[in-house]
Amino acid sequence: MAKDLWLPKGFELSDGSKIRSLLYSGDEWQIFDTNGANNILLVRPELARKWDEFDFLNESLLGDVACGSETFRSLSSHKKYTLTAIENGKSPESKIDALSFAFALKESRKLSEEASFHDALYVEQYSRLLPTWTLTPYVDDEVVLGTYITGGVIISTQSFRRLTNLTGWMPVGDLAEIIKTAGFNVPADADSLAKRKPASQPMTGSKASISEAAGKNDQLESPEKSAEAKVFKLPGRPQLEEFFNEHVIDIIFNAQKYQALGVDFPSAIVLHGPPGCGKTFAVERLVEFIDWPSYSIDSNSVGSPYIHETSKKISEIFDKAIDGAPSVVVIDEMESFLSDRRSGSSSGLHHVEEVAEFLRRIPEAIKSKVLIIAMTNLIEIIDPAILRRGRFDHIIEVGMPSREEVASLVNSLLAKLPKSDKLDVTKILDALTGKALSDSAFAIREAARLAAKAGKAVLDQESIEAALNSLSKAPERKSKRIGFVWDDK
Repeated sequence: MAKDLWLPKGFELSDGSKIRSLLYSGDEWQIFDTNGANNILLVRPELARKWDEFDFLNESLLGDVACGSETFRSLSSHKKYTLTAIENGKSPESKIDALSFAFALKESRKLSEEASFHDALYVEQYSRLLPTWTLTPYVDDEVVLGTYITGGVIISTQSFRRLTNLTGWMPVGDLAEIIKTAGFNVPADADSLAKRKPASQPMTGSKASISEAAGKNDQLESPEKSAEAKVFKLPGRPQLEEFFNEHVIDIIFNAQKYQALGVDFPSAIVLHGPPGCGKTFAVERLVEFIDWPSYSIDSNSVGSPYIHETSKKISEIFDKAIDGAPSVVVIDEMESFLSDRRSGSSSGLHHVEEVAEFLRRIPEAIKSKVLIIAMTNLIEIIDPAILRRGRFDHIIEVGMPSREEVASLVNSLLAKLPKSDKLDVTKILDALTGKALSDSAFAIREAARLAAKAGKAVLDQESIEAALNSLSKAPERKSKRIGFVWDDK
């Protein structure tokens, strides 16, 4: 690692202190520990000029450090303040530390609407996150904050319930205050979660509180305000996005107005369509957005060759979901369990028992506030008793994406990346129309990888075309089913 050091150990700085060790490094910057009262950040002049251009950090705060043939810009930070790369995965040691970071995130966002802070340097002394503009996809600020608080777990603050479980040392009220300090909403049920006691008392810090500067608010967001912010987004699938918002999200987060008219909970849903149409992706995004405990039923996890064993495991999962309600049960490859009992593909009493178990448990689970979503590629072989109203009220066909839907996803992905002004989106859409949305996501991600590998600062047409060529040359993958398989021979 010594050959990568910009400054050797023992190098004397202008204040008389000497370099002791390298703490963190990136392509354009390095952070060193010294034997003095300060740590030091070294950056290449080009990055320092960009910080000054966007008012992230005035160049007057930076000094010059020459070593060999190179001259770097330097920033000193007292060791009582945090100076680190966000991606190092170290969590804050106290509520004060977390509040300081949240305030810095909020203030830094005011300076640029486009910069992503997931690869930034955190300079607590100046309440700044300094972006490094690496060629990696944009990360939402809610994810940046959640990942920092948890010490490296990639999670959004919108997943509040899960976040409380990952920060057991911190009272829920403190967590809500930190999220609000960053300018984000907390869920309507945060006040009920606040009754939870922390696993241990949070550590105390000696740093001054920034709560007054952050303009903290001791009250949680009202349910009405929180509900208004709950709009589910599903790039590339506007109709499915609208359905989920109307029939699931709105009912969940505006329960009072629906209950007044006798609608207690969203009905069960079936998504069906060809492989690769995006069913699983859509369900995963919905479950992540709702942020309830989720339970999966699929042939790999509950299938068994032994009589009664499969129905027993199915019952156990429903029991867990009901005990953890509100929650979500996702039934994947539902044809594995719920094919027509009258067909020749069913396996006698064993199969009949499994279907009967679902018939019994689905209405019970819905009454207990368990959202049920099932997926299948073979809707035509599902038992009619399962699909009737009262069990699955909504049977939604998810076809292969149209050109407009591909454009919606591609534009959403490209908006989060630095890209060339000469990028021809029309050629991208021509190549991706008719393919699965997962292919579109792969193509953009692969193009970014190729551009980064070539040392480019932006995503250009050459990288895009190389990624599309690799996609078209990839061998067609055969679908593989785990668990029960029917043989038509």
